[in-house]
Amino acid sequence: MDVISNASPQYLRRLREIMQLDTELAQDFNGRLCKQPALNRQIVSFQANKERPGYRWYKYKEAFSASLVEYLLLNYPVPPGPILDPFAGMGTTLFASSSLGFDSDGIELLPIGQQIIQTRLALKKLSNPNRAALQRWLDEQPWKHSRFKVALPVLRITKGAYPPQTLVDIERFIGAWQAEKKEVQHVLRFALLCVLESVSFTRKDGQYLRWDHRSGRREGLNDFNKGRILPFDEAISNKLREILID
Repeated sequence: MDVISNASPQYLRRLREIMQLDTELAQDFNGRLCKQPALNRQIVSFQANKERPGYRWYKYKEAFSASLVEYLLLNYPVPPGPILDPFAGMGTTLFASSSLGFDSDGIELLPIGQQIIQTRLALKKLSNPNRAALQRWLDEQPWKHSRFKVALPVLRITKGAYPPQTLVDIERFIGAWQAEKKEVQHVLRFALLCVLESVSFTRKDGQYLRWDHRSGRREGLNDFNKGRILPFDEAISNKLREILID
């Protein structure tokens, strides 16, 4: 209320115009819109993907669910033909529509989105020897015995994001995969990306990172506790197992 009371006449005029347009829009669609109980918060958000094989690997909070794509394609008269998603994200629309027989293409600029899509496509064609190599990584955890480390690139915003032992484990993990074939390295890199948040002091919240109080960084008046921070060995093993099962 203080912001509005101190606002300039021009700001208030624009605000009234927006409110008037909003009212007119609501009146224009009055009686033409209906609620669809099936489209609840879970199905229109990433929540419904948490138990879906393939979709559950990376926690892409901005995504909607594969169930939503399937619902729209199966319940509305979508003509057969190609589907283009110009903002493909993690590929939800591409994979869900493809599974229903549509020819699907997508465009995605963010590297993490590209990585997710490319990895899912690669895993569809994973050879038996490469699958055996991934199973060996799960069973033997070769990074724990590796003497070779590759330094994890650090940005100013991510400095101190991991407990010291976790950082060592990550660098050994990267070092150990250097001896594997390119296809296996691709999957191992993706698995690492999937667990970084769960083993770090940070959590993405909207467009910024929140820092757990155990990181030693103070932000704001209240201490933030993200809950249990997983040991690296546990997190990466769980992720590799999940990928191999799916």
